[in-house]
Amino acid sequence: MTRPIALIVDDEEDLLILMRMTLLRMGIDAETAGTLKDAQKWLKRQNFDFCLTDLNLPDGSGLTLVADVVREYPSMPIAVITAYGSMDVAIDALKKGAFDFVSKPVELARIRTLVERALQVNSPSPAANAEAQLSENLLIGNAPIMQDLRTTLTKLARSQAPVYISGESGTGKEVVARLIHLLSPRSSGAFIPVNCGAIPAELMESEFFGHKKGSFTGASEDKLGLFQSAHGGTLFLDEVADLPLAMQVKLLRAIQEKKVRPIGAQTEVPVDIRLLSATHKNLQAQVNAGGFRQDLFYRINVIEVQVPPLRDRGDDILLLANTFLQRLCNDWGITPPKLSKAAQQQLLSYAFPGNVRELQNTLERALTLCDDGVILPEHLKLIDAHPFDYPSNIDSRLRLTENANQSLGTPVVNGLNTVPSLKNLPAQGLEIYLQEIERHIIQQALDASLWNRTAAAKKLGMSFRSLRYRLKKLGLGADLDADESEIEHESDLKAGE
Repeated sequence: MTRPIALIVDDEEDLLILMRMTLLRMGIDAETAGTLKDAQKWLKRQNFDFCLTDLNLPDGSGLTLVADVVREYPSMPIAVITAYGSMDVAIDALKKGAFDFVSKPVELARIRTLVERALQVNSPSPAANAEAQLSENLLIGNAPIMQDLRTTLTKLARSQAPVYISGESGTGKEVVARLIHLLSPRSSGAFIPVNCGAIPAELMESEFFGHKKGSFTGASEDKLGLFQSAHGGTLFLDEVADLPLAMQVKLLRAIQEKKVRPIGAQTEVPVDIRLLSATHKNLQAQVNAGGFRQDLFYRINVIEVQVPPLRDRGDDILLLANTFLQRLCNDWGITPPKLSKAAQQQLLSYAFPGNVRELQNTLERALTLCDDGVILPEHLKLIDAHPFDYPSNIDSRLRLTENANQSLGTPVVNGLNTVPSLKNLPAQGLEIYLQEIERHIIQQALDASLWNRTAAAKKLGMSFRSLRYRLKKLGLGADLDADESEIEHESDLKAGE
């Protein structure tokens, strides 16, 4: 079997010798170059499986070599060596297409790991191919925008660069993250997804970095954190915008140093992970508002992938609908019903604010309601399923809107709010802007009813169930226990009689 061969580019002769010996011990041949010009000559006369280059060369920048390789030899991974503390330069290299980076002083263990990952890029295992195919089946869609997305993800999977996945709620951001993992050389490692908004702030450091036995009250044994659990694989931070600022600082250091220190430990532990992150919020707007650190945003947003909303995917809606129905019926052991023409038209004309997740929930509900093997529009209940049903009384609606707009600084004229002009659109984005208005209105109703949720729902002209949905969505004290929920719901029903 042919031994792989690497090209090492650095002007420090001692480092070249050390790295070449390291590769030889790994069964990898290596050629060396001390200048950009020599490296370019080697690339023209020899096929390499991998390239490792310093960024500071006597006759130019290693970034030039990165650009040459990405353009002329796209199948060959190239990694860069950066000076200590030059994280910004490393990020630039990743943006230009570098596979990964390592900082000086170079640690041989890190070099070995990097080279092993690089050599796996063009030789994924059969198991990885099978899993990738399975994941592509999960990322369903024939629309051009989805075909482009799959092509992009295949390319991104070759790199180790952090990827930021943006998109509305329910579009399938975790499916996209999982596909990147399964297509990558890390597919045999763990894929660790974590919802950053679901971890209590006081437990966050222990969850991410782990702790040693006895390091705090209740620490009865050593615990591996999420970073160490994802070692050799991929860590996916969902809803990363919900991280507290204090945790953002610690996360930034872990990403830069590629090391973590468990609570109570005396030394740092190296971690080898691919970091993916996502949120449905406008993260740039969060940065502008001071809720998210700009330096962390810069680190995690090396490459951005946007997942399209369902309403932009055309006939994929029907393809997804039939696929979900088939899966549900397979699970339930029943014959799949057919979608009537009218139901299909309603699906195609609905905006689906909850995207793929809402479509799946809608079909599961319709499946329980339909008779005679046909799903009709009334079984879909799309109008009732829409999460936004505002007060029916126009005076109440205007009064609440006026209060909200005065708080948010939107002009109000004769009791009617004016829409922000094209010159003064909400900087935080429409979704966050509307959520803030909704949050303010509901907060006022809750305060006015002394946080009696049934009374607040009545003031807002909505059902208790609908209010409860909003409380969960907006994080406004949605932690009702089962008894309280039943009591208030019963009161709501009685009030409506």
